[in-house]
Amino acid sequence: MSEKVKVLFVCMGNICRSPTAHAVFRKLVRDEALDGLIEIDSAGTHAYHVGNPPDSRSMEVARGRGIEMQDLRARKVDFGDFIEYDYILAMDEANYSLLKEQALPEHFSKITMFLEFAEQFAQTEVPDPYYGGPQGFDLVFDMVTDASEGLLRHIKQEKLNLK
Repeated sequence: MSEKVKVLFVCMGNICRSPTAHAVFRKLVRDEALDGLIEIDSAGTHAYHVGNPPDSRSMEVARGRGIEMQDLRARKVDFGDFIEYDYILAMDEANYSLLKEQALPEHFSKITMFLEFAEQFAQTEVPDPYYGGPQGFDLVFDMVTDASEGLLRHIKQEKLNLK
């Protein structure tokens, strides 16, 4: 397989949920030495924080769990992303709808709710922790870890033909 499987995580501002998912998934991929086969990025549906690092509370929770993400920078989804990425994973219904509005119909199948890959959480949306307390960032980390593990299993089986 010469082409990498390309994964894009999307939330609203690309400073809390999607960079956390980006960093967690990146670590899982690296831990299994699959970084040569899977490319990862994150973006926001809004340009509020373009160029900024992740929210300090997100970075603090991630660092406490052994994951670094200070190298990530917020960017806005652009039309090329719909062509480039195999998986475009929305954190909530609002961002899912915005992605569908921006995409051409032939790219709709790439856009999925991220928590569809979760096994331990029945929720469909990763809640935005931005305006809440610190416990929200812990919950987001747990949810994206669960969904990231499920996503990696899915990609290994469906795209990479690995067990």
